Amino acid sequence: MNKILCALAALLASQAAGAAITVRDDDGNQVTLQKPAQRVIAMAPHVTEMLFAAGGGDKIVGTVTYSDYPEAAKKLPRVGDNRQVDMERIASLKPDLIVIWMHGSSERQIDTLRKLGIPLFHSEPKKLADIPDNMQRLGQLLGTEAVADKASAEWRDKLTALTAQYAKRPPVRVFYQVWDKPLYTLSGNHIISDVMRVCGGENVFASLKITAPVVDVEGVLREDPEAVFATAEKNYGGVDLWRPYKNMKAVKHDNLFTLEGDLLNRSGPRLIQGTALLCEKLELARQHRKN
Repeated sequence: MNKILCALAALLASQAAGAAITVRDDDGNQVTLQKPAQRVIAMAPHVTEMLFAAGGGDKIVGTVTYSDYPEAAKKLPRVGDNRQVDMERIASLKPDLIVIWMHGSSERQIDTLRKLGIPLFHSEPKKLADIPDNMQRLGQLLGTEAVADKASAEWRDKLTALTAQYAKRPPVRVFYQVWDKPLYTLSGNHIISDVMRVCGGENVFASLKITAPVVDVEGVLREDPEAVFATAEKNYGGVDLWRPYKNMKAVKHDNLFTLEGDLLNRSGPRLIQGTALLCEKLELARQHRKN
């Protein structure tokens, strides 16, 4: 009887050990949970959207400023913003997983979060194909694989269709304007360059080493992009900055485009919608060549 009990105990122990969930985050770090996460904090708006898409919206106990999609996200408790987080608030929410995002001022915050001893998953998609991968890995950590796998498959199908649709279209040189004062853009290191690539666009500042470099008007005019994109934001000059420069290709051909910022500036599930819209505008720019 003792041998049977010992064997049973060993079996249960091995099953418990095997129940651990391990994935790698976007830093390549191993993230291990002993059971699916039930209390998650999302440290970026795109992370919040990703968790909802992966079937874990009801497991989010805290998020940050500007996490406003889907509608249910607006009701979630806030633990800070991209400048400062409330560590006491985070600790009081008793999370068993924190999904982080690296940005200019985040290293100090993340170092502090590590001291809490709570598993961290770094979400930083660099290519469009990384987004469904993120959803699947988060689904594993949440125990919502069925939802996450379905959402990921649908996302990949949309990306495949867009890629095929614009694969052989003539290239369009693009300037992507993040902000006008100072004049910020995004380099080839950013996922937005992958968006352009799918659409047959070429980022005129792709070769710059800094991910979000400051450029000047003269530099943009030297590159003479055929299309300029900006995103709609409050109290922001946008593409109107370029209208006085009549000899610029983008101005001559009326290729100054403004798109919804949340669809392009967040590396989350809705970026596929933003990609489709950018593709449509680049196709319009190609049509303007005939005029």
